Amino acid sequence: MKTVGERLVEGLAARGVEVIFGIPGVHTVEMYRGLSGSPIRHVTARHEQGCAFMADGYARVSGKPGVALVITGPGILNALTAMGQAAADSVPMLVISGVNRRDSLGLGLGMLHELPDQAAMVRPLCPTRQIKDASEVGEVLDWAFATMATGRPGPVHIEVPTDVMPLECDALAAPAPLPVASLPDLTAAVAKLNAAKSVVILAGGGARGQEAALQALAEKLDAPVIQTVNARGMMYAHPLVVPASPSLDAPRALIAQADQVLAIGTEFGPTDYDMYVRGNFPDVSGMIRVDICSKQLARHKAGVALHGDAGAVMAALLPLVAVKQADGAALASNARKAARAELGELDVLMPGRLEMVETIRSAMPGALIVGDSTQAVYAANLYYDHDRAGGFFNAATGFGALGFGPGAAVGAALAAPGEQVICLIGDGGLQFSPGELRTAVDERLPITYVVWNNAAFGEIADAMRGANTEVIGCTPSPLNMEPFAAACDLPFASVALDPEELHAALIQPHNGPRMIEVRVAL
Repeated sequence: MKTVGERLVEGLAARGVEVIFGIPGVHTVEMYRGLSGSPIRHVTARHEQGCAFMADGYARVSGKPGVALVITGPGILNALTAMGQAAADSVPMLVISGVNRRDSLGLGLGMLHELPDQAAMVRPLCPTRQIKDASEVGEVLDWAFATMATGRPGPVHIEVPTDVMPLECDALAAPAPLPVASLPDLTAAVAKLNAAKSVVILAGGGARGQEAALQALAEKLDAPVIQTVNARGMMYAHPLVVPASPSLDAPRALIAQADQVLAIGTEFGPTDYDMYVRGNFPDVSGMIRVDICSKQLARHKAGVALHGDAGAVMAALLPLVAVKQADGAALASNARKAARAELGELDVLMPGRLEMVETIRSAMPGALIVGDSTQAVYAANLYYDHDRAGGFFNAATGFGALGFGPGAAVGAALAAPGEQVICLIGDGGLQFSPGELRTAVDERLPITYVVWNNAAFGEIADAMRGANTEVIGCTPSPLNMEPFAAACDLPFASVALDPEELHAALIQPHNGPRMIEVRVAL
């Protein structure tokens, strides 16, 4: 008879899990027993936060839930930051942890890795359940995967007491079918779209994976498509695309002139829509809003609120809306030109930072770019069009966790075997999670770590100067990159802040991970 730990791993495999990111501990030994002989690949991180960031990157690229396995106490607490990022960016992630034996919980007995109430610490971020008995394994797994597939995606947590893990457990039933979202009534939305002369689409992360439906709908409506960061890469180089932050004046002007705004899968978060806290966003209270999350729909006034899956709603709208000729391509072109010009008006250095990101795209076409919170990423978040749908994402919006990049790049590389991945990270962010570079070495992953080295928390220093505040605490000494790369067994190159130098370094052939330092003056 197999144990709960073994059956849990079997249940994950039955639900399509192919990779688990984890760090073993005495509180998860029984689950690791289950991994022996399992088709699931185990990837060892160097820190539990890295485990969960890896699961995040894997989920964003694969479209399937990423899975992290951590111990109780410090393990789950270390993972909470990454779970917060996944919650903010609607990334499906299953975190499985141990917890102390059932008869000790909440008693303060001084058990190893004890927390007063572990589930209570997780609950503000995501749903959590405990497997209290061997009979509950299949039911809790069904609940977890249904939760990740229903409404707004995000993290889910399962905890397993140490005295439950070794219990004998019968074979699990087949996984329950996942729920299917129903289609809302489209009558009012179709009437508004057909009555409008000029439509603008706001596309957010909820539209990810539905680029064909988005493009078809935009073309039929002749509607410019303004993209938030998490929608970048959809409709690359299309005449209707506006890959610019709605925090900028040009996209806002485009929104203001439209007869009808169609918002698809976007939460209207300030880091996308009001990065500089200026207010004065155009009135979109008459918009048609599509979102999978009923709570999100209730947070902003809309003329029509459509509760449903973005792809299904767009596909259903397509045959019902009339063909328009609204000069959408010209409107989008003007908005692109004006938005790009705004970068230099915001900061004379920003166009150069953007050019370095575009150099990565030209040198390594079709690569996945995983960003951390660093100057070049912030510039690209304001204006950048990537050449691969779902291939540009970062943690510099929403929750904004530093140290996201190294782990998320590992997950992305494992989700797209053999494809090139770039981790674009600052020297400050790298020091949050340097150990995950060794995981990339162990797994022989084709990741290029481009380290934006300004020997500072440069973006924060810029903000302090902008607020007329003395810059304090922003110049921690950076790693000495060349010997650090050598310690990680990474090939190394160092280039100036020059697109040609970066291009030449990027196109060099390489096997496995490598590091390229970009030397940037503060």
